[in-house]
Order: sequence, then C-alpha cells, then structure tokens
Amino acid sequence: MKQLFITLLILTSVICLKAQKPEIIESKDEVIKQATLELDQAMTPPEGALYKFVQKNNITGEYTLQITIRNKGQVVSVFVADKKDGNIPSQNSLKDKILDFQFSFKMPKNKDYKFSYTFKF
Repeated sequence: MKQLFITLLILTSVICLKAQKPEIIESKDEVIKQATLELDQAMTPPEGALYKFVQKNNITGEYTLQITIRNKGQVVSVFVADKKDGNIPSQNSLKDKILDFQFSFKMPKNKDYKFSYTFKF
C-alpha cells in the first residue's frame, strides 16, 4: 500500500512539472504580442505586480521603454526612449523593476527580441 501511494505521488509530481513548462514562442511578432499582454496584465489594478509597485513607490509620468528579452523570458536590458512628466528617481525605479520582470514564455536560444512599451501613470 505504501509503495502504491509513493508511486502515485511521484506520477502526480511529474505530471505537474510537465504542465508548468513555459511555452516556447519562436515568432518575433508573437513574442512581442505575448510580452505586451503580460505587461498589460501586470499593470492591471488592483492585483497586478507592476501596478502595486507603482502605487507603493508613487511613480508618476509617462515612460516609453525599449525592453530586450531573451531565452526564458528574461529581461536583459531596459532603455528609456521617451519620458513625459516624469522624474529621474521614478524612471530609475521603474527600469530596475522591469529588469527584474520575468515573462512566462521561452524563446529560441541565443535570440534577443527588442520592443517598446509605454507605461502611463
């Protein structure tokens, strides 16, 4: 009986691990579309992670960021392309937070994708 329980536990764990594998997206357009969708969700009140961060840190203004992602949805660079009604401390806080952002999809190895996203607060 114990062996049956252990076997079922192991099988359940393996199935859960396979279900959690991030989706691989190869098309640049699809990568940008999915990344934009995930940033939109993170900015959605009241539960979005980026929304909470912005509220906590009183970030104001409008920032257009050039974001580069690679491999497993890792953000590897963030550059400010445009800033309106913002300030440098808010800009830097936002850049640091975006650098820590993790997307839920994977991309082909050794491929970088760059896109622009405008944050309006």
